[in-house]
Amino acid sequence: MTAEKQSAGINRTFCVAPMMEWTDRHCRYFHRIISQNAVLYTEMVTTGALIHGDRERFLQYNPQEHPLALQLGGSNPADLTTCTQMAEDFGYDEVNLNVGCPSDRVQNNMIGACLMAHPKLVAECLEKMQSAVSIPVTVKHRLGIDDMDSYEELHHFVSIVRESGCKTFIIHARKAILQGLSPKENRDIPPLKYDWVYRIKEAFPELEILINGGIKTLEETREHLQQVDGVMIGREAYHNPYMMAEVDALYNPGIAIQSRLEIIEQMYPYIEEQLQQGCYLGHITRHLLGLFHAQAGGRQFRRYLSENAHKAGAGVDVLKQAVAKVAAI
Repeated sequence: MTAEKQSAGINRTFCVAPMMEWTDRHCRYFHRIISQNAVLYTEMVTTGALIHGDRERFLQYNPQEHPLALQLGGSNPADLTTCTQMAEDFGYDEVNLNVGCPSDRVQNNMIGACLMAHPKLVAECLEKMQSAVSIPVTVKHRLGIDDMDSYEELHHFVSIVRESGCKTFIIHARKAILQGLSPKENRDIPPLKYDWVYRIKEAFPELEILINGGIKTLEETREHLQQVDGVMIGREAYHNPYMMAEVDALYNPGIAIQSRLEIIEQMYPYIEEQLQQGCYLGHITRHLLGLFHAQAGGRQFRRYLSENAHKAGAGVDVLKQAVAKVAAI
């Protein structure tokens, strides 16, 4: 597969990061209502879960979620290839290899950030994954790990991995500290070094380079886009999802911006459908809690949902009553 073919068809100007226990199918449907253009990523799914578990459950999504990428965790080239083929069969637009997660659980299985110490293995995995499918295969990684944290080592990692033919590198602009810090602490404590990501783009202009880590606003997004090809936002898109309301203007300047109420009204039919299928209201509305972040009535909205969405028999009226707390102010 050529590098040109790999990046074809997906505009990664703005992406929402894969986040464990957050970016499930309900969250992604909600985010798609807010932005038609953002590329959405699943939670990381391990190869073992797909090969030995309930692959239908792990790979299920709503067709409206496109463009949609599946993030895989693993380090066995054959297993990753099998799961990449599954993703293509299920209609995913991209497969992303996780080389950034710092948790102990994934380290023990050679998954995530620990793979930065093994660039040739990462390259082998990516090469085999790409050879098996026609959809893009990308990689998400850190600046480095532990004491392997110089710019020269980052440059070496990218130079080795790109030999696989991988064209798209999503770089979390922090190193990971694998011993002594929790995954949460690894998202905050290691310092951000955006300039290193910029330097990688300068060094490898033929690659598509996306930047991730600590980005919270569309203004910051536009600034980064002066230096790199795309921006991936994580926690801010989850805790303050309305920040995505202007994302489509990055692609189509002058497009109308939806109000929060217009966004939430589009969720009602989806929620009704999911409830009829036996879904629990709280599993959906937990992703909506931040929609009225910093708005008058936002706390009342959040509190009402938190206190009532989990109750037996809770239906869409619970969400409408929560919205009324905002609209009444």
